[in-house]
Amino acid sequence: MVDARPLEQSSESLDWESLNRRRQTAVLEKLKVVPGDPGCYLMKNSAGQAIYVGKAKILRSRVRQYFQKGADLSRRIRRMVHEVADIEWIVTDTELEALILESNLIKKHKPYYNVRLRDDKSYPYIAVTLSEPWPRPVFMRKLRMTQAEADRYYGPYTDSLAVRDTLKLIRQLFKIPCGYKSPDQSKGRACMYYHIGQCTGICAGVADREEYLSAVNDAMAFLDGRRDELVAKLEREMESAAENLSFEKAARIRDQVLSIRKLIAGQKVVCTDCQDQDVIAVVTDRENTCVEVFFVRSGKLIGQDHFLLENAWEDDIEESLEAFMLHYYKTAPHVPRQVLTSAEIGDASTIENWLRSKRGSKVELITPKRGQRKKLVDMAAKNAQGFLAQLRVKLQSDQRRVEQELRELQHAAGLPNLPCRIECYDISNTQGSDTVASLVVFENGQPKKSDYRKFKIRRSDGEPDDYASLGEAITRRLTGTSRRSKAMADLPDLFLIDGGKGQLNAALEALRTAGESVPTISIAKRNEEIYVPGRTEPVILPRSSPALRLVQRIRDETHRFAITFHRQLRGKSVRTSILSTIPGIGPKRRKQLLKSLQSIERIKNASVEELAAAPGMTRTTAQAVFDFFRSREQE
Repeated sequence: MVDARPLEQSSESLDWESLNRRRQTAVLEKLKVVPGDPGCYLMKNSAGQAIYVGKAKILRSRVRQYFQKGADLSRRIRRMVHEVADIEWIVTDTELEALILESNLIKKHKPYYNVRLRDDKSYPYIAVTLSEPWPRPVFMRKLRMTQAEADRYYGPYTDSLAVRDTLKLIRQLFKIPCGYKSPDQSKGRACMYYHIGQCTGICAGVADREEYLSAVNDAMAFLDGRRDELVAKLEREMESAAENLSFEKAARIRDQVLSIRKLIAGQKVVCTDCQDQDVIAVVTDRENTCVEVFFVRSGKLIGQDHFLLENAWEDDIEESLEAFMLHYYKTAPHVPRQVLTSAEIGDASTIENWLRSKRGSKVELITPKRGQRKKLVDMAAKNAQGFLAQLRVKLQSDQRRVEQELRELQHAAGLPNLPCRIECYDISNTQGSDTVASLVVFENGQPKKSDYRKFKIRRSDGEPDDYASLGEAITRRLTGTSRRSKAMADLPDLFLIDGGKGQLNAALEALRTAGESVPTISIAKRNEEIYVPGRTEPVILPRSSPALRLVQRIRDETHRFAITFHRQLRGKSVRTSILSTIPGIGPKRRKQLLKSLQSIERIKNASVEELAAAPGMTRTTAQAVFDFFRSREQE
């Protein structure tokens, strides 16, 4: 992504004398005392914010290099140097410790000038929950740190739909997982998947544990890419079942083998030495930077994924590659024997040592110059270029669509300016209790989730009053702490209210009371009518109208955000109310129980020993909790 922020100087060259005049004395003094040890450094701006985090084998040499006259710095780093007002550093014992610390500091501070993944979100994994008595392959967004060593994770992936399709395929092939978490939960009732032939029958009591665990191991071999090995194992089992006259079992295994063979036939053999490899290629087109990752297992290409980077410039591809690898392999559950890269990394030995510590054995970091490996890297780069070409077309198409939507909305609502920034409000409650308001922000037709806000409505008379709740939310946005934040300091081009005339009037009254003026409209759900101040009749846009689609998209996102927050509060209230009725369970123990066992469902199904093991619990209180939930089941 190209940074449009202006340079402090018109020239891209670093004027050392001018820089010295502007630089605070503290920075120049600190350069004299930077130690010669390995460690991490933080560049800070005049507001005290960390704008860049780096690591170094020798801190003194690396930090001073930024401020040397004629230093060979990339365009991005030159911009950063102009903003530095303070420098801090943390000394470590080794380069490897500095590498790990750098990753943690970047995650903590989110410095503006560091290369990072564009979508800073939780990528999906497939987790096999080996920490549970009955392991299951499940979709998961975050690694469960307490069980991370026991569970097996595959990923991270960027396409959540592909992950769910893979889980669906595993259910079809191996008939796992069951529709219940364990046989105890099913209480002998067969799950839906058993009735359609996609469950081993653990829930119905017609399959044994050994058969179930064998299916789990087969699924892990499938996910590992060891599919030839899996086919050989299944064929041996098929022959054994046929010899023992278990023809139904043999037929079921035969169908599994045929399905897996079809998948194998579609996989491309890309390496004859049968190594497990990740192939990483970085490609940029000056506007966007894409990292393509190929997953090669046992010499076959079993999958690929792509990631977009922010702050990655054409003249610092090596740093971009290193930053991506740190981010990716920090959470990646599997590190292969070899990692092929499209560019050399300056600190390759430290990266190799770090990957070795994660894998537990030797890892080679290779930048091939010729031969089969080079062809594989080139193929990954070609795929990255193809993705960027598709992205350019999509962005151009999206831009044209958004411009059309915004202009039509401006015309339909009689707005003075193009509504580039829109804030939308919605209220959610249950018969007046746990009332919340949501504020969703769209900029240029796209959600800006960093600016989303949610309000727990303070009025507590128990009677539902959407008008008063909406007025409170808007008043707090205009005059409260939200307004004092940098993101919300400026008012938007448009307030969009989810509701009809009543909600619109409540919003306008809140604006008048706050002494502010913002163009405001509302949309009623029943007939998708748009109400505009000063007009007696609502605006009815055609169902195919681009402006209506935009308003609906924003309204639906606001409603989703409000409902999610409301459910969280309601769930918390339910948990609190249930546990608070148990003798001996006060607020502190209630909080510790929920923190230890994570949910009411787990507390309900826990044994006395598991309950007693929670912090602050005694055997007596654990027995009281256990008896409470058993009595509820009997009722």
